Amino acid sequence: MCIPCCFTISTAEVGVIERCGKFNRMAQPGLGLVVCPYEQLVGRLSYRVQQLDVRVESKTLDNVFLVAAVSVQYQVLREKAYEAFYALTNPHQQITAHVYDVIRSELPTLELDAVFEAKEDLALAVKSALTETMTNYGYQIMQTLITDLDPDQRVKSAMNEINSSKRLKFAIAEKAEGDKILLVKSAEAEAEAKYLSGVGVAKQRKAIVDGLKASIVGFSDNVTGTSHKDVMDLVLLTQYFDCIRDVGSSRNCKTIFVPASKNMGDEMRNSLLQVHDVR
Repeated sequence: MCIPCCFTISTAEVGVIERCGKFNRMAQPGLGLVVCPYEQLVGRLSYRVQQLDVRVESKTLDNVFLVAAVSVQYQVLREKAYEAFYALTNPHQQITAHVYDVIRSELPTLELDAVFEAKEDLALAVKSALTETMTNYGYQIMQTLITDLDPDQRVKSAMNEINSSKRLKFAIAEKAEGDKILLVKSAEAEAEAKYLSGVGVAKQRKAIVDGLKASIVGFSDNVTGTSHKDVMDLVLLTQYFDCIRDVGSSRNCKTIFVPASKNMGDEMRNSLLQVHDVR
């Protein structure tokens, strides 16, 4: 007795129908019928992009074990739906086996630091190997991604310590260079200040000498009967009193001891002349 049975196929899927145990046809999305018990809907295939996550443990060239997380995105080829359904019992196991094979053949050729830099190369190698194999079985490899490289926690701690030491060394060198520049600039500024101070003192002394010279010449010309010695004595005495006035007007000055003698002007003049002769 034949009984028609209804079924539905969702969008982006295809149904596989067998008649008496033999492949008969592919059922497209929508409402379909099979004649029971001769025909049977034995399976469905999805045309959507699917993702398989695989974690592979392997060691690097410098004998560091790490776990690589690989994500494989694949899709059933519409024109090879028959092969995709009948060629493989478990496509997930097939893909996983190829990922293990490629990762465990590539990682031992790279050191740990190079592994992190070669993520794109590893992903491309996995994709090439899977594409070459899985296309024959009706699957298209859309993309392979190395989503994580996870070495042992002690290895990560050691890598962080190395990086921290390098950065600390760089920071110390930069700080030392900054201190050096600061000292050099400070020395240059001090030298420039001393130079300018010396120039100022030299100009001040020149102005004093020019003023004294003008005073002596003017006094000698205007006052008859005076010699240069008399004028110098008068100028030195004036400066002496000016000095006493300045010291006495100082806020912190309490007592002043001033030596006095009849020949004080001569003594001061002679002292200055002796100093000038020594120079």
